[in-house]
Amino acid sequence: MSKTIELGVGGMTCASCVARVERGLKKVEGVESASVNLATERATVTYDPAVVTTPQILLEKVKDVGYEPVTSTVEFGVGGMTCAACVGRVERALKKVDGVLGASVNLATERATVTFLPSSAHLGHLKAAVKDAGYEVREADAGRDRTDVEREARARDVAELRRSVAFSAVFAVPLAILAMVPMLVPSVETWLMNTFGHDVMTRLNWVMLALAVPVQFGPGRRFYRLGWKSLKGKSPDMNALVMIGTSAAFFYSLLVTLAPGLFPEGTAHVYYEASAVVITLILLGKLFEAIAKGRSSEAMKKLLSLQAKTARVVRGGEELEIPTDEVLIGDLVAVRPGEKIPVDGEVVSGHSFVDESMITGEPVPVAKANGASVVGGTINQNGTFTFKATKIGADTALAQIIKLVETAQGSKPPIQGLADKVVAVFVPVVLGIAALTFLIWLLAGGQEALSFALVTTVAVLIIACPCAMGLATPTSIMVGTGKAAELGVLFRSGSALEALQGVSVVALDKTGTLTKGKPELTDLVTTPAFHRTDVLRLVASAERPSEHPIARALGDAAKREGVALTSPDAFEAVPGYGLTARVDGHDVQIGADRFMAKLGVPTTSFEEQARQLGDEGKSPLYAAIDGELAAILAVADPVKDGSADAVRALHRQGLKVAMITGDNARTANAIARQLGIDEVLAEVLPSGKSDAVQALQAQGRKVAFVGDGINDAPALARADVGLAIGTGTDVAVETADVILMSGDVRGVPNAFALSRATLRNIKLNLFWAFAYNVLLIPVAAGVLFPTFGLLLSPVLAAAAMGFSSVFVLTNALRLRSFRPPVASEGGAVATDLPAPA
Repeated sequence: MSKTIELGVGGMTCASCVARVERGLKKVEGVESASVNLATERATVTYDPAVVTTPQILLEKVKDVGYEPVTSTVEFGVGGMTCAACVGRVERALKKVDGVLGASVNLATERATVTFLPSSAHLGHLKAAVKDAGYEVREADAGRDRTDVEREARARDVAELRRSVAFSAVFAVPLAILAMVPMLVPSVETWLMNTFGHDVMTRLNWVMLALAVPVQFGPGRRFYRLGWKSLKGKSPDMNALVMIGTSAAFFYSLLVTLAPGLFPEGTAHVYYEASAVVITLILLGKLFEAIAKGRSSEAMKKLLSLQAKTARVVRGGEELEIPTDEVLIGDLVAVRPGEKIPVDGEVVSGHSFVDESMITGEPVPVAKANGASVVGGTINQNGTFTFKATKIGADTALAQIIKLVETAQGSKPPIQGLADKVVAVFVPVVLGIAALTFLIWLLAGGQEALSFALVTTVAVLIIACPCAMGLATPTSIMVGTGKAAELGVLFRSGSALEALQGVSVVALDKTGTLTKGKPELTDLVTTPAFHRTDVLRLVASAERPSEHPIARALGDAAKREGVALTSPDAFEAVPGYGLTARVDGHDVQIGADRFMAKLGVPTTSFEEQARQLGDEGKSPLYAAIDGELAAILAVADPVKDGSADAVRALHRQGLKVAMITGDNARTANAIARQLGIDEVLAEVLPSGKSDAVQALQAQGRKVAFVGDGINDAPALARADVGLAIGTGTDVAVETADVILMSGDVRGVPNAFALSRATLRNIKLNLFWAFAYNVLLIPVAAGVLFPTFGLLLSPVLAAAAMGFSSVFVLTNALRLRSFRPPVASEGGAVATDLPAPA
């Protein structure tokens, strides 16, 4: 049976790195698939555990190809051990936890030290394993989860890059001034020669060497370390290009400085400033990239910030404040006003109102009392209550949402395939172009052939960095799916996000999607002799003993309007007609027109209202009180607010809209007319919804199906793209590709709009990344020199290379300002969060 694991991978800088790690992992025997994401710096590996017996094998391969796997080590106390057998038992229990690389338990100190993959395991898993083995965890170690580890690693990278850029700039700036000013201002060179003699330029070379060495072998050492590993692994990457290019410039200049007589007169130029400034600019570009990458995960940080850090658990009659990851199923958790609810559960005592906007998108707090469910991450308002924990750790609704977002951010859409294919051969092709450039200029460059050959070759190597290609897709996916999460739209994968683009028909389930899914009293018109409130009180009271949906709808309407009900003194259901009851001394009859005819009560006064209700697809009912016609009423499943807006928005996006329902054709067509729906598939049994979707697909159209996510699972799975709407906390059981956390159907056109914005963003990024290399590599090689006398300086090439990556990242970050085309009442995972910049 295959297993899938996630590995954090540090040190990747471009698409070549991604391809190299993927190739390395795929070469491991037993590995079935490997996918690496540059933006999230993670590898997802599926393997056969019978062959790959430990994840350590995968980590060693990551190291072999020149990168650092992200691991974490934690130490905590273990009580109850008495001998070496206990030690072995605890170690075995810990090693069985997925993601644990090694566990060492010391009997003398009664401490366990565990090394694990933070992407697959966390402290809660480890402590639970110890407890399941029959021992106790004595210390509450404030463990860190994977996101904390990765965030800290990124912060360390940014700090290190800042130091490297500052150090390099201290030497590179004066070096550039010394090299460039005499060339740009001939009078300065003349003044130097007149003042310090004709050998001043030779002495100046030694000064520039002194300035170049700290940059080349200080901050520049990282390119040698990583570049050499990539060359040894026969998979050259960006680091190899920079290493070869800057080394060529530096060592050529060093030879000119040490033995200028070896070169023809007029060709003994040094290029120290090129190597030092190139290294500085590339490091500066990497710094900007690291900062932008951090910003691209802002939405994920916001989601993570919703998690409570501690919980107040009632144990032995006392309240103990413990880390949330130590809460166990069945624990009683006390919540005070203003606190975040730490895990999912069920209220057992007390009452309050809870802000659940981060799950449902609805801004109105929800009343909670005995038996009510509560969701971790939501905020208690003004009351105090105690609840029993029912879901903890990865099983909570918020954890599932975060996992879905992380999975989507780490996945590759099909459009990424083009970039992957190009990158696989890109760097070797660039090395070939660089070698050809050097050879051509050496043969046809004239007196300064060697200088021309060096400058153009270095420029080609520097400008061809494939960083922008590697970042083009994952960064847009990362920002786009993160923004979607803020809007209450959860994409299961990048493929789902891209698949929406091919859809031409959106098929919507009616009940619970377009309508509220709960019958309501929609119409109540009385005759002049009766008052509306009195009629509602009598008919709702008459229906109290009934379990019919009409009875519940009338009862709910009375409750909403504050009408007090009484129990009827007598009640009789008349099959096929209606009911009769005695309420507060009044005879009350409710039923269809045939019941009124049977009772001899004429209904002609409501002919127009009855016709109007029929046009709306509603079946009119009548109420008689004491033998006199009192009112006409209708109970129906009302259309949700926003359904019409959603359909109009989908039409504006060029999509056809269909409705699939089990209702009769008359009712379905009435609702379709009301909403402007193009096609209706009515009287479809629940088991036939999948066939209805297939019928639409048989017309050669790609279909997105929108349903409630549970009852509509077969149709969601059959559709080209399934969108589950209003799923609340049932995220884990969905078969949909896209999950709309709010019950507002306006999230559907918003999901399509965000998908299109993200795909446009990816295409622009890919166009820029490819066009940049296609256009500028020939320029760097010197094709413009014979006609226009233009050569691209390696310094400018380094600046352009850095700008290309920053452009791609900045373009992706524009998605953070995406505004949905249709405003919904809630529709956000976290409505209390500030809007993205």
